[in-house]
Amino acid sequence: APAPVKRADGRVIATPYAKKLAKELGVDLSTLGGSGPNGRITASDVELAKSGGAPPAAPPASTPAATPAAPAAASSPPAKKAAPAAAAPSGDGEVVPFTGMQAAVSSNMIASLEIPVSRVAYTITTDAFDALYKKLKPKGVTMTALLSKAVAVALTKHPIMYAACTPAGDGIIYNENINIAVAVAMPDGGLITPVLQNADKTDIYQLSRNWGDLVTRARGKQLAPDEYSTGTFTISNLGMYGVDKFDAILPSGTGTIMAVGGSKPTVVATADGKIGVEKQMTINLTTDHRIIYGADAAEFCQTLKAVIENPDDLTM
Repeated sequence: APAPVKRADGRVIATPYAKKLAKELGVDLSTLGGSGPNGRITASDVELAKSGGAPPAAPPASTPAATPAAPAAASSPPAKKAAPAAAAPSGDGEVVPFTGMQAAVSSNMIASLEIPVSRVAYTITTDAFDALYKKLKPKGVTMTALLSKAVAVALTKHPIMYAACTPAGDGIIYNENINIAVAVAMPDGGLITPVLQNADKTDIYQLSRNWGDLVTRARGKQLAPDEYSTGTFTISNLGMYGVDKFDAILPSGTGTIMAVGGSKPTVVATADGKIGVEKQMTINLTTDHRIIYGADAAEFCQTLKAVIENPDDLTM
């Protein structure tokens, strides 16, 4: 690597990641030279300084006087053009390699592009569902568990929605269990999908306890493979961030992912022709169109709407 060099103008120029790292490690950037272009300080320079192994910064490089080029001999043939070099990233950004999890997510997303998908959006009124959650929250019930339970109950009537296409693309795998995978963002980048096993057969209180345990161990990177890779239906919820609606990317090896937007008050026309206000949320399904057709997704949405709008049975 090039030796660190201080800028001739005395300015301290560092990459954004180097600044962040210096703040975390307590390194004074003004004492460092940079090994990047034009004396720019990189994360490697900061790490080296923290470890005590940074070599002294070389003085600013002086610009040599231009030397006139010798005229080409008349008899010389024209020089062959050199092959163009590979394009370097533009700007002054720094490349930070993927973590192992980010690399896995990237690989899975690329694999997902091979799947022909269909999308269906559906609006559901959530007043009764929100009221039930408010009642159950003091008892330790989480919204994720309650929503997963509602989805699992609806899925019992639509086996195709938690089925998968065979790896060869020549058949349908009807899964025995309704295992709800829920996307969770990781603090250091990437995401993981802890799985609520047999969500249709587990009571809402145990489901909530299971979810709390899964999330804690997921963020500590302590999940066993079968606790994040056995989902048969996936939920991605961005409603808590104020997102109204979005499309999610279908994980390969599954048939459906459901994107959930936030619930918000909406002005509606009531059945008796008056104006009213209801809390509504939008769900967006992305499905493997080789095995799940638009009508299948629409019928599932109707069933889920009925479960969420009349949720009392979810506590049984």
